[in-house]
Amino acid sequence: MAPSRSSSLREVYAPFELVHDPARVGLRRREVRTRVGPVVLHAGERRDDGPATVLLHGAAGSWTTWTPLLLAAAAEGCRPANLVVIDLPGWGGSPLPDRPLSNGRSALTADAYAGAVRDAVEALGYRSWNLVGHSMGGLIALHLATRDPARTESVVVVSPTGPSVMEAARHPLRSFGREPAFVGLLGVMTAFSRAGSTASLLLRGLDRMHVLRPVVAPLFARPAEIPPGVASALAREVRPEAFAIAARVAAGYDPARWAGITAPVRVLRGSRDAFSAEADDSRLTRLLPGSSVTVVGTAGHFANVEAPFAVLDQLGSSVCAGTGR
Repeated sequence: MAPSRSSSLREVYAPFELVHDPARVGLRRREVRTRVGPVVLHAGERRDDGPATVLLHGAAGSWTTWTPLLLAAAAEGCRPANLVVIDLPGWGGSPLPDRPLSNGRSALTADAYAGAVRDAVEALGYRSWNLVGHSMGGLIALHLATRDPARTESVVVVSPTGPSVMEAARHPLRSFGREPAFVGLLGVMTAFSRAGSTASLLLRGLDRMHVLRPVVAPLFARPAEIPPGVASALAREVRPEAFAIAARVAAGYDPARWAGITAPVRVLRGSRDAFSAEADDSRLTRLLPGSSVTVVGTAGHFANVEAPFAVLDQLGSSVCAGTGR
């Protein structure tokens, strides 16, 4: 018997490009109002009164970083339903809040991010959710689960921003030896953030000159094998000002808050993740009693891009409705 399409793709590292047309992955673009301003989301078909499955991207990208996972689901014959894929405030189509605090800093805090996600999901009529977060989106997912435990049915985090990165965000120079990739990227993003709204234009220009691949290379286990459009898409979508704000949120965050989570939590990280260190595994297990940690052997920081089938296997029926998965 010939191997199925998904069987052959499962053996491929980073098998899909990022998709920018939501219709190609069964989603529809919407804009909703939240406590921090307008937020763009991409919603799938709602088939029942069950919870939403909410996908939250990291600080280097937008909703499109989840599209390889959705393409993997399609290859497996999955029928995603109740999906809500959000552009977090400051990324993709969602603008940064236009009202800074009195000290000149952004109004975005962990509470504000989590509240905006809750507002966006509730605007679609959902009252409970399964949360899936990558990197900084993982921190936001865990924080929302802390704030709203009764509404959170499960949490899966992929290379979440954890204690090691939080410490590096607080003390970058002191942490360079332990977290060189994050500290280096933070330095680049902080420098570009000073250019304000023109930073993204500068980065796109550098991408056209083919000089940004070394910047994003530490994010991947096998950067030379990443589809060419992935690196370019990340370069186009990165928002230095939003990245710098997210780093400040991480620097001030106390992960001991996660003790209030009552939903089951699964942690995934790549075996060659430059940001989510192996040393964090035991720390996360202590912070999240009852959680499990799965290491994806073929991935770096972007398992949802590098090994989307492995991530899909961990999500199971929360993404693949009606297929027996």
